[in-house]
Amino acid sequence: MIRFLSDYMEGAHPEVMRRLQQTNLEQTPGYGADPYTAEAVERIREACGCPGARVQFLVGGTQTNATVIDGLLARHEGVLAAESGHINVHEAGAIEASGHKVLTLPEHEGKVWAEEVERYIENFYADATYPHMVAPGMLYISHPTEYGTLYTRRELEALSRLCRERHIPLYIDGARLGYGLAAAESDLSLPDIARLADLFYIGGTKVGALFGEALVIPRPDLLPHLMPLVKQHGALLAKGRLLGVQFATLFTDDLYLRMGRHAVEQALRIREAFRQVGIAPAVASPTNQQFFRLPNVLIDRLASEVAFDYWGPRGEHESTIRLVTSWATRPEDVDRLVELLTTA
Repeated sequence: MIRFLSDYMEGAHPEVMRRLQQTNLEQTPGYGADPYTAEAVERIREACGCPGARVQFLVGGTQTNATVIDGLLARHEGVLAAESGHINVHEAGAIEASGHKVLTLPEHEGKVWAEEVERYIENFYADATYPHMVAPGMLYISHPTEYGTLYTRRELEALSRLCRERHIPLYIDGARLGYGLAAAESDLSLPDIARLADLFYIGGTKVGALFGEALVIPRPDLLPHLMPLVKQHGALLAKGRLLGVQFATLFTDDLYLRMGRHAVEQALRIREAFRQVGIAPAVASPTNQQFFRLPNVLIDRLASEVAFDYWGPRGEHESTIRLVTSWATRPEDVDRLVELLTTA
Protein backbone atom coordinates (compact mmCIF):
# COMPACT_ATOMS: atom_id res chain seq x y z
CA MET A 1 0.00 0.00 0.00
CA ILE A 2 1.34 3.44 -0.92
CA ARG A 3 0.10 6.27 1.27
CA PHE A 4 -0.77 9.86 0.41
CA LEU A 5 -3.07 10.48 3.38
CA SER A 6 -1.27 13.39 5.04
CA ASP A 7 2.06 15.11 5.53
CA TYR A 8 2.58 13.99 9.13
CA MET A 9 2.54 10.22 8.81
CA GLU A 10 6.28 9.78 9.28
CA GLY A 11 8.21 10.74 12.40
CA ALA A 12 10.85 13.35 11.62
CA HIS A 13 13.55 14.12 9.11
CA PRO A 14 16.65 11.95 9.78
CA GLU A 15 18.79 15.01 10.54
CA VAL A 16 16.28 16.13 13.17
CA MET A 17 16.35 12.66 14.71
CA ARG A 18 20.15 12.63 14.64
CA ARG A 19 20.34 15.92 16.53
CA LEU A 20 17.73 14.80 19.06
CA GLN A 21 19.67 11.59 19.70
CA GLN A 22 22.96 13.48 19.88
CA THR A 23 21.63 15.82 22.57
CA ASN A 24 19.41 13.29 24.31
CA LEU A 25 21.33 12.89 27.56
CA GLU A 26 22.28 16.52 28.01
CA GLN A 27 20.82 18.33 31.00
CA THR A 28 19.34 21.74 30.21
CA PRO A 29 16.80 24.07 31.85
CA GLY A 30 13.16 23.52 30.93
CA TYR A 31 10.42 25.53 29.24
CA GLY A 32 12.70 26.85 26.49
CA ALA A 33 15.34 28.42 28.73
CA ASP A 34 18.08 26.38 27.05
CA PRO A 35 20.81 27.20 24.51
CA TYR A 36 19.21 25.16 21.72
CA THR A 37 15.99 27.13 21.92
CA ALA A 38 17.98 30.37 21.95
CA GLU A 39 19.81 29.20 18.81
CA ALA A 40 16.52 28.29 17.09
CA VAL A 41 15.05 31.70 17.94
CA GLU A 42 18.02 33.48 16.39
CA ARG A 43 17.95 31.33 13.26
CA ILE A 44 14.24 32.02 12.75
CA ARG A 45 14.66 35.75 13.36
CA GLU A 46 17.42 35.79 10.75
CA ALA A 47 15.35 33.81 8.24
CA CYS A 48 12.43 36.22 8.75
CA GLY A 49 14.60 39.32 8.54
CA CYS A 50 13.05 40.37 11.83
CA PRO A 51 15.68 40.67 14.58
CA GLY A 52 13.25 42.06 17.16
CA ALA A 53 10.55 39.39 16.76
CA ARG A 54 9.43 37.24 19.64
CA VAL A 55 9.57 33.53 18.79
CA GLN A 56 7.66 31.10 20.97
CA PHE A 57 7.59 27.34 20.45
CA LEU A 58 4.32 25.49 21.05
CA VAL A 59 3.49 21.82 20.82
CA GLY A 60 0.88 21.79 18.03
CA GLY A 61 -1.18 23.76 15.55
CA THR A 62 -4.56 23.70 17.29
CA GLN A 63 -2.97 24.78 20.55
CA THR A 64 -1.16 27.60 18.74
CA ASN A 65 -4.33 28.85 17.06
CA ALA A 66 -6.33 28.66 20.29
CA THR A 67 -3.60 30.43 22.30
CA VAL A 68 -3.11 33.28 19.84
CA ILE A 69 -6.79 33.91 19.14
CA ASP A 70 -7.79 33.77 22.80
CA GLY A 71 -4.93 36.08 23.71
CA LEU A 72 -5.65 38.69 21.07
CA LEU A 73 -9.42 38.99 21.36
CA ALA A 74 -11.46 40.86 23.93
CA ARG A 75 -14.36 38.93 25.46
CA HIS A 76 -16.90 40.43 23.06
CA GLU A 77 -14.84 39.83 19.91
CA GLY A 78 -14.66 37.03 17.35
CA VAL A 79 -12.20 36.03 14.65
CA LEU A 80 -12.87 36.49 10.94
CA ALA A 81 -12.00 33.44 8.81
CA ALA A 82 -12.93 31.76 5.56
CA GLU A 83 -15.86 29.34 5.74
CA SER A 84 -13.36 26.62 4.81
CA GLY A 85 -10.77 27.84 7.34
CA HIS A 86 -9.14 25.25 9.56
CA ILE A 87 -10.33 26.90 12.77
CA ASN A 88 -13.92 26.82 11.47
CA VAL A 89 -14.01 23.28 10.08
CA HIS A 90 -11.36 21.01 11.55
CA GLU A 91 -10.51 22.15 15.07
CA ALA A 92 -13.55 20.72 16.86
CA GLY A 93 -14.69 24.07 18.22
CA ALA A 94 -11.38 24.83 19.93
CA ILE A 95 -11.85 28.55 19.32
CA GLU A 96 -15.46 28.56 20.52
CA ALA A 97 -14.40 26.57 23.59
CA SER A 98 -12.33 29.57 24.70
CA GLY A 99 -15.37 31.84 24.42
CA HIS A 100 -14.81 33.34 20.98
CA LYS A 101 -16.90 32.96 17.85
CA VAL A 102 -15.51 32.23 14.39
CA LEU A 103 -17.07 34.81 12.05
CA THR A 104 -17.13 33.27 8.59
CA LEU A 105 -16.44 34.90 5.24
CA PRO A 106 -16.95 33.54 1.71
CA GLU A 107 -14.02 31.47 0.50
CA HIS A 108 -12.45 31.53 -2.94
CA GLU A 109 -10.46 28.31 -3.31
CA GLY A 110 -9.74 28.66 0.40
CA LYS A 111 -8.80 32.35 0.33
CA VAL A 112 -10.59 35.45 1.57
CA TRP A 113 -10.74 38.70 -0.38
CA ALA A 114 -9.84 42.04 1.18
CA GLU A 115 -12.95 43.74 -0.21
CA GLU A 116 -15.20 41.17 1.45
CA VAL A 117 -13.38 41.52 4.77
CA GLU A 118 -13.84 45.28 4.53
CA ARG A 119 -17.53 44.91 3.64
CA TYR A 120 -18.10 42.66 6.64
CA ILE A 121 -16.53 45.20 9.00
CA GLU A 122 -18.37 48.15 7.44
CA ASN A 123 -21.73 46.35 7.58
CA PHE A 124 -21.12 45.36 11.19
CA TYR A 125 -20.59 48.92 12.40
CA ALA A 126 -23.35 50.26 10.14
CA ASP A 127 -25.85 48.18 12.11
CA ALA A 128 -27.16 50.24 15.01
CA THR A 129 -27.54 47.07 17.08
CA TYR A 130 -23.86 46.12 16.81
CA PRO A 131 -23.25 46.44 20.59
CA HIS A 132 -25.39 43.30 20.90
CA MET A 133 -23.28 41.40 18.37
CA VAL A 134 -19.87 39.69 18.25
CA ALA A 135 -17.37 42.23 16.94
CA PRO A 136 -14.73 41.33 14.32
CA GLY A 137 -11.52 41.56 16.35
CA MET A 138 -8.92 39.93 14.09
CA LEU A 139 -8.46 38.12 10.76
CA TYR A 140 -7.25 34.53 10.49
CA ILE A 141 -5.94 33.09 7.23
CA SER A 142 -3.74 30.11 6.41
CA HIS A 143 -0.94 29.97 3.87
CA PRO A 144 -1.22 27.58 2.13
CA THR A 145 -4.99 27.37 2.53
CA GLU A 146 -6.98 24.24 3.32
CA TYR A 147 -7.04 23.63 -0.45
CA GLY A 148 -3.30 24.06 -0.91
CA THR A 149 -3.74 27.40 -2.65
CA LEU A 150 -1.52 30.42 -2.04
CA TYR A 151 -2.01 34.11 -1.42
CA THR A 152 -0.06 36.33 -3.78
CA ARG A 153 2.04 39.17 -2.43
CA ARG A 154 -0.53 41.61 -3.79
CA GLU A 155 -3.41 39.81 -2.05
CA LEU A 156 -1.56 39.62 1.25
CA GLU A 157 -0.53 43.27 1.03
CA ALA A 158 -4.20 44.22 0.53
CA LEU A 159 -5.28 42.19 3.58
CA SER A 160 -2.42 43.57 5.68
CA ARG A 161 -3.19 47.16 4.70
CA LEU A 162 -6.89 46.71 5.47
CA CYS A 163 -6.26 45.10 8.86
CA ARG A 164 -3.90 47.89 9.89
CA GLU A 165 -6.35 50.56 8.76
CA ARG A 166 -9.08 48.84 10.78
CA HIS A 167 -6.79 48.14 13.76
CA ILE A 168 -7.36 44.40 13.80
CA PRO A 169 -4.44 41.92 13.82
CA LEU A 170 -3.74 39.70 10.81
CA TYR A 171 -2.75 36.20 11.90
CA ILE A 172 -1.42 33.56 9.51
CA ASP A 173 -1.65 29.83 10.24
CA GLY A 174 1.51 28.40 8.69
CA ALA A 175 1.02 24.71 9.42
CA ARG A 176 2.21 23.96 5.87
CA LEU A 177 4.20 27.15 5.38
CA GLY A 178 7.29 25.27 4.20
CA TYR A 179 5.36 23.83 1.27
CA GLY A 180 3.91 27.22 0.38
CA LEU A 181 7.29 28.97 0.39
CA ALA A 182 8.75 26.20 -1.78
CA ALA A 183 6.09 26.40 -4.50
CA ALA A 184 7.37 27.77 -7.80
CA GLU A 185 4.23 29.92 -8.15
CA SER A 186 4.79 31.66 -4.81
CA ASP A 187 5.96 35.27 -4.88
CA LEU A 188 6.05 35.51 -1.08
CA SER A 189 9.14 34.99 1.06
CA LEU A 190 9.42 34.48 4.79
CA PRO A 191 10.52 38.13 5.27
CA ASP A 192 7.44 39.22 3.26
CA ILE A 193 5.19 37.29 5.62
CA ALA A 194 6.96 38.71 8.68
CA ARG A 195 6.49 42.21 7.26
CA LEU A 196 2.81 41.84 6.34
CA ALA A 197 1.41 39.65 9.14
CA ASP A 198 1.04 40.79 12.74
CA LEU A 199 1.58 37.22 13.92
CA PHE A 200 2.18 33.91 12.13
CA TYR A 201 3.49 30.49 12.87
CA ILE A 202 5.99 28.29 11.09
CA GLY A 203 4.70 24.74 11.04
CA GLY A 204 7.00 21.93 12.10
CA THR A 205 4.58 19.06 12.70
CA LYS A 206 3.75 18.77 8.99
CA VAL A 207 7.17 19.83 7.73
CA GLY A 208 9.80 17.50 9.11
CA ALA A 209 9.57 17.82 12.90
CA LEU A 210 8.30 15.20 15.31
CA PHE A 211 5.96 17.88 16.66
CA GLY A 212 5.86 21.58 17.31
CA GLU A 213 5.24 24.99 15.78
CA ALA A 214 7.17 28.26 15.96
CA LEU A 215 4.98 31.29 16.65
CA VAL A 216 6.58 34.49 15.35
CA ILE A 217 5.39 37.87 16.65
CA PRO A 218 7.13 40.73 14.81
CA ARG A 219 5.47 43.13 17.30
CA PRO A 220 5.89 41.43 20.69
CA ASP A 221 3.65 44.03 22.38
CA LEU A 222 0.62 42.34 20.78
CA LEU A 223 0.82 39.48 23.30
CA PRO A 224 2.72 40.84 26.32
CA HIS A 225 1.65 37.97 28.61
CA LEU A 226 2.24 35.11 26.19
CA MET A 227 3.79 32.51 28.48
CA PRO A 228 0.83 32.08 30.86
CA LEU A 229 -1.49 31.96 27.84
CA VAL A 230 0.57 29.17 26.31
CA LYS A 231 0.43 27.25 29.56
CA GLN A 232 -3.31 27.78 30.01
CA HIS A 233 -3.86 26.24 26.57
CA GLY A 234 -1.74 23.16 27.26
CA ALA A 235 0.81 24.19 24.64
CA LEU A 236 3.92 24.63 26.78
CA LEU A 237 6.46 21.79 26.71
CA ALA A 238 8.43 21.29 29.91
CA LYS A 239 11.26 19.70 27.92
CA GLY A 240 11.39 22.76 25.69
CA ARG A 241 14.84 21.81 24.41
CA LEU A 242 13.18 19.19 22.19
CA LEU A 243 11.49 21.98 20.24
CA GLY A 244 14.61 24.12 20.17
CA VAL A 245 16.78 21.31 18.81
CA GLN A 246 14.25 20.51 16.09
CA PHE A 247 13.75 24.06 14.84
CA ALA A 248 17.45 24.91 15.03
CA THR A 249 18.00 21.90 12.76
CA LEU A 250 15.16 22.77 10.38
CA PHE A 251 16.64 26.24 9.92
CA THR A 252 20.19 25.03 9.28
CA ASP A 253 21.52 24.64 5.71
CA ASP A 254 18.15 25.56 4.18
CA LEU A 255 16.66 22.22 5.32
CA TYR A 256 13.15 23.61 5.83
CA LEU A 257 12.85 24.87 2.25
CA ARG A 258 14.64 21.86 0.77
CA MET A 259 12.06 19.57 2.36
CA GLY A 260 9.28 21.76 1.06
CA ARG A 261 10.63 21.68 -2.48
CA HIS A 262 10.84 17.89 -2.45
CA ALA A 263 7.20 17.54 -1.40
CA VAL A 264 5.99 20.03 -4.01
CA GLU A 265 7.98 18.35 -6.78
CA GLN A 266 6.35 15.00 -6.00
CA ALA A 267 2.88 16.57 -5.77
CA LEU A 268 3.28 18.18 -9.19
CA ARG A 269 4.33 14.83 -10.64
CA ILE A 270 1.03 13.45 -9.38
CA ARG A 271 -0.90 16.38 -10.86
CA GLU A 272 0.81 15.88 -14.22
CA ALA A 273 0.02 12.15 -14.19
CA PHE A 274 -3.68 12.90 -13.74
CA ARG A 275 -3.48 15.50 -16.51
CA GLN A 276 -1.96 12.95 -18.84
CA VAL A 277 -5.03 10.73 -18.45
CA GLY A 278 -7.40 13.66 -18.97
CA ILE A 279 -8.25 14.51 -15.35
CA ALA A 280 -7.90 18.14 -14.27
CA PRO A 281 -7.38 18.99 -10.60
CA ALA A 282 -10.48 20.05 -8.67
CA VAL A 283 -8.47 22.95 -7.21
CA ALA A 284 -5.51 24.75 -8.75
CA SER A 285 -3.12 23.91 -5.91
CA PRO A 286 0.59 24.50 -6.55
CA THR A 287 1.60 22.89 -3.24
CA ASN A 288 1.74 19.45 -1.67
CA GLN A 289 -2.04 18.92 -1.47
CA GLN A 290 -3.74 17.83 -4.69
CA PHE A 291 -7.49 17.38 -5.12
CA PHE A 292 -9.30 15.46 -7.84
CA ARG A 293 -12.95 14.71 -8.55
CA LEU A 294 -13.08 11.16 -9.86
CA PRO A 295 -15.64 8.52 -10.78
CA ASN A 296 -16.19 6.24 -7.81
CA VAL A 297 -15.26 3.23 -9.93
CA LEU A 298 -11.76 4.70 -10.45
CA ILE A 299 -11.49 5.66 -6.79
CA ASP A 300 -12.29 2.09 -5.76
CA ARG A 301 -9.75 0.72 -8.21
CA LEU A 302 -7.01 3.00 -6.85
CA ALA A 303 -7.97 2.32 -3.24
CA SER A 304 -6.82 -1.29 -3.53
CA GLU A 305 -3.22 -0.02 -3.54
CA VAL A 306 -3.33 3.68 -2.64
CA ALA A 307 -4.35 5.29 0.66
CA PHE A 308 -5.89 8.79 0.40
CA ASP A 309 -8.61 10.90 1.98
CA TYR A 310 -12.06 11.73 0.69
CA TRP A 311 -12.58 15.50 0.74
CA GLY A 312 -16.16 15.65 1.88
CA PRO A 313 -18.75 12.87 1.69
CA ARG A 314 -18.64 10.20 -1.00
CA GLY A 315 -20.95 11.06 -3.86
CA GLU A 316 -23.37 8.77 -5.62
CA HIS A 317 -21.26 8.52 -8.78
CA GLU A 318 -18.25 10.83 -8.27
CA SER A 319 -16.27 11.98 -5.25
CA THR A 320 -13.41 14.34 -4.45
CA ILE A 321 -10.22 12.87 -3.05
CA ARG A 322 -7.10 14.48 -1.63
CA LEU A 323 -3.57 13.20 -2.23
CA VAL A 324 -0.87 14.70 0.01
CA THR A 325 2.89 14.47 -0.36
CA SER A 326 5.47 15.32 2.28
CA TRP A 327 9.16 15.86 2.89
CA ALA A 328 9.41 12.05 3.13
CA THR A 329 7.43 11.02 0.04
CA ARG A 330 9.39 8.44 -1.93
CA PRO A 331 9.65 9.06 -5.69
CA GLU A 332 9.12 5.35 -6.29
CA ASP A 333 5.71 5.58 -4.58
CA VAL A 334 4.76 8.36 -6.98
CA ASP A 335 6.05 6.18 -9.82
CA ARG A 336 3.70 3.41 -8.71
CA LEU A 337 0.73 5.79 -8.52
CA VAL A 338 1.50 7.01 -12.05
CA GLU A 339 1.65 3.43 -13.25
CA LEU A 340 -1.70 2.63 -11.64
CA LEU A 341 -3.30 5.67 -13.27
CA THR A 342 -2.04 4.88 -16.73
CA THR A 343 -3.24 1.28 -16.53
CA ALA A 344 -6.59 1.95 -14.79
